[in-house]
Amino acid sequence: MAGQDPALSASHPFYDVARHGILQVAGDDRFGRRVVTFSCCRMPPSHELDHQRLLEYLKYTLDQYVENDYTIVYFHYGLNSRNKPSLGWLQSAYKEFDRKYKKNLKALYVVHPTSFIKVLWNIFKPLISHKFGKKVIYFNYLSELHEHLKYDQLIIPPEVLRYDEKLQSLHEGRMPPPTKTPPPRPPLPTQQFGVSLQYLKDKNQGELIPPVLRFTVTYLREKGLRTEGLFRRSASVQTVREIQRLYNQGKPVNFDDYGDIHIPAVILKTFLRELPQPLLTFQAYEQILGITCVESSLRVTCCRQILQSLPEHNYVVLRYLMGFLHTVSQESIFNKMNSSNLACVFGLNLVWPSQGSSSLSALVPLNLFTELLIEYYEKIFSAPEASGEHSLAPQQQGSRAAPLQEAVPRTRATGLTTPTLPPSPLTAARRRL
Repeated sequence: MAGQDPALSASHPFYDVARHGILQVAGDDRFGRRVVTFSCCRMPPSHELDHQRLLEYLKYTLDQYVENDYTIVYFHYGLNSRNKPSLGWLQSAYKEFDRKYKKNLKALYVVHPTSFIKVLWNIFKPLISHKFGKKVIYFNYLSELHEHLKYDQLIIPPEVLRYDEKLQSLHEGRMPPPTKTPPPRPPLPTQQFGVSLQYLKDKNQGELIPPVLRFTVTYLREKGLRTEGLFRRSASVQTVREIQRLYNQGKPVNFDDYGDIHIPAVILKTFLRELPQPLLTFQAYEQILGITCVESSLRVTCCRQILQSLPEHNYVVLRYLMGFLHTVSQESIFNKMNSSNLACVFGLNLVWPSQGSSSLSALVPLNLFTELLIEYYEKIFSAPEASGEHSLAPQQQGSRAAPLQEAVPRTRATGLTTPTLPPSPLTAARRRL
């Protein structure tokens, strides 16, 4: 079936609706917010689809994101008299989406709006608050999405693409000519975002922990561990770009100047998302998806085995990051961010497929794997000597254990202190598997 996720299991609680591919997760927008797409062209005729089930499936999907800021892209093309739900259903559906869903919805992009949308707007206008109304943005062409979203991550149905091409050709005479894309420039020697871990190591005197990761972790460890909703909030895109520019130009950044503890948290997530290859690598993606098929008592061991395939550098950086997130989770009584909540935020920032973006069905194993790394940090990242794993010859030692010490840099003019390593494991306080 067109649009169906090949990894979708018949055991999915909403398989009857999910198999049509109407809803998809499409990466993040320019603000680091999760994007969910709704494609009308994939809705079957009304007699083949229970619209109440569709509403329940929509709520079931959004429930995974409503605790964080998120965005919806609504592709209107394909809605017709055969598959269009009744106005009564639309009205009741809007009422069902209470403040829980509306609060963190930061934008609703309506692509290819028609006169039907304008009629709907007039019908629902008395029900829609002014604040919510400002979140609705109309786009006549797909090209207008580029400024707001990571377009290459969007899952756009072929029918919508063809329709957009048709619209473009019809209005070709009134559209400005396409601008030529300049050739890509080589990264700056001080570049921090969008470059590989190896590049960062080479340009930072062999330090394994990238400077941006190191400074944001240090700052958050010192000042943000008890901040409620840490990593859940977004930040001004202008501020994020300004800080990226400063880092890329090798200029000092002092997060105290911005007065918002959520900004370094967003910068940390942005750094991970913009790595050319995910920290957990493309190669490990399929292995990670299989974690849900592993018996519960064996999952920690499975995680350790999967991490054996990581390059040394990736492993060290991952261990550093997970040690910090484990510390964050230990303060969850204050910050409300336990290992499960953190996994929902970081799962798709640590690994994604080499082509396209992760499907809805991939979220469960990706988040579960990340939750295990955080929750059982001490067991998964225990000393190599104790387990016989990651053992290296004496002359090679230092690329596993020593790098964390060697990677601690000389203090720079950033207003931050030199970071400490993740705290020693308190194995006696860990609950048993």
